[in-house]
Amino acid sequence: MVDVDGVLIHGRPDDGSHWGSSLESELGLRSEDLQREFFDVYWNDIVLGRAGLMDHLPRVLDRIAPHLSAERLIAYWFARDARLDRNLLKDLVQVRATGIPVYLATNQERMRAEYLMETIGLAQYVDGIHYSAEIGAKKPDHEFFDKVASRMGVEPSKLLLLDDALSNVDAALAAGWKAIHWSGDKSLLHSVILISM
Repeated sequence: MVDVDGVLIHGRPDDGSHWGSSLESELGLRSEDLQREFFDVYWNDIVLGRAGLMDHLPRVLDRIAPHLSAERLIAYWFARDARLDRNLLKDLVQVRATGIPVYLATNQERMRAEYLMETIGLAQYVDGIHYSAEIGAKKPDHEFFDKVASRMGVEPSKLLLLDDALSNVDAALAAGWKAIHWSGDKSLLHSVILISM
């Protein structure tokens, strides 16, 4: 089980900066306004699948950036939050070649989950995706890990999580999973060998 943001994806494709770093200069929207009016208010429900991205974003933009459509902002966001860790992807290919299935385990809303799998093409590197909006629970909540294990039909001890957030690693361990706090400074194969020893 591989996390996405901070593990497989690291910000803007050209420089790795946060996707919203040039939001004001390129789209005329202050990132702090978007954070305050949209993410702080609605994101939890959206990432848990209780609401969709388009349920709230158009109305928020009408207030804080009426010149900007939700569709344009989403296209900008998704395209600029898409720098892939190619070395990790190569390692995942090798792991899958040994017969070990690889899945994504991530806090995502529905539209970006689809974008990750289809448009960016992560579907060719993994066997599937478990994401919070579909599951109705998010990391580091215990329910997320229990539901993923149930969906997989395996004992929790058979599952391994790679995640850059220590809170998620600790939660996975508490749920009976194996887990690696991922920093990207070692190869996946080296890390898996170490944890299996």
